[in-house]
Amino acid sequence: MGTAKFTDYMIKNLKPKDKKYYQREAHGFAICVYPSGIKSFFFIYTLDGKRNSMALGSYPETTLSMAREAYGTAWKLYNDGKNPALLLEEAKEVRRQAPIVADLIDEYLERYAKIFKKTWAEDERILFREVLPVWGKRKLADIKKRDINLLLEGIVDRGTPGMANNTFKIIRKMMNYAVEKDILPYSPAFGVKLPAPQNTRERVLSQEEIKVLWKSLESASMEKVTMKALKLVLVTAQRSGEVVGLHTSEIDGRWWTIPSERSKNGKAHRVYLTDKALELIGDTKENRYVFPCPHKEKGKSIHRHALSRSVKRNLAWPLFNKDGKPHLDSDGNQATENRLGVDCFTPHDLRRTAATFMAQQGFMDEVIDAVLNHSKQGVIKVYNLYRYCKEKQQALESWERMLNNIL
Repeated sequence: MGTAKFTDYMIKNLKPKDKKYYQREAHGFAICVYPSGIKSFFFIYTLDGKRNSMALGSYPETTLSMAREAYGTAWKLYNDGKNPALLLEEAKEVRRQAPIVADLIDEYLERYAKIFKKTWAEDERILFREVLPVWGKRKLADIKKRDINLLLEGIVDRGTPGMANNTFKIIRKMMNYAVEKDILPYSPAFGVKLPAPQNTRERVLSQEEIKVLWKSLESASMEKVTMKALKLVLVTAQRSGEVVGLHTSEIDGRWWTIPSERSKNGKAHRVYLTDKALELIGDTKENRYVFPCPHKEKGKSIHRHALSRSVKRNLAWPLFNKDGKPHLDSDGNQATENRLGVDCFTPHDLRRTAATFMAQQGFMDEVIDAVLNHSKQGVIKVYNLYRYCKEKQQALESWERMLNNIL
């Protein structure tokens, strides 16, 4: 067909036909449109009298600029009298025989984490920040137990033991994946222990702390949507990640159904919305995220870590003098102030606080677990399929009455 220069607009408007067809640019750079609608870039060339085609990737996963760059590399090899498709296969074989850590990270994220883990983005963030810069170019087979320990000790030494534990858990999972896929004969993480003690949090806010926090949130340095989301965690006892993603399409009257794809245990969960919860949510008739990202063009909710970041920042807000320079304390360190008026806590502690007060009001563990959407264990998981909707409503209404009295 024609030889017009490719543009994204032109590619997006290529329509599928009964049979696949090629749209060519020049010098063998082409895109194939399949009846299914899939569009793939190719380098088509003739070598030793034989027609060859080299796949460059599917659009839009492979962008036009990416495909053009790959085509440019292949064209140079072809101009030198080499077969670029054959060289590419040889390079892939070399990488397969001796993969580097960067290869495993890519495969683990694409073929496991993004498919089976709702928190895959956190895996990606940690691997890209903690592992890739240190091990990325090293051969996977050269990573030993000692390397893992040294990496984790370095994270602990910089004062972030929790991150060291999280990094180790992801490395262990990734190495186990490599063993399952026969990329490694055994996991170098086998026998490695957590680099730091696990801290089981037991923080529950007192009635006085709840009263102080509720008021101080109004004047804290955070977005209004973040403030309301924190309050909704306390009112509903739901996970902060599920609260921030709340969409009005999930609300039907006084019931909020967290879909299975958003719930931690993969099961849809119904939450009764009390008066205070509905007040925090606002208008439910408009089709919208209840806690939208400030950047309206993004069209999504605030980030799942927005609540914890805002809490942490306001618990130790940095102070500056009138000249805009850091205000130093008596030890010469950056002076801070607690803008929330209570001791250190996390958004998850608000959920634990609500559950604890429900227990104090006499509600049974089974009901509180139903409110929290905890997975049932043992035989009861198989035989007790009751959803406790009536009891959940009673528990949340009772908790709201108590919360109103506290405030």
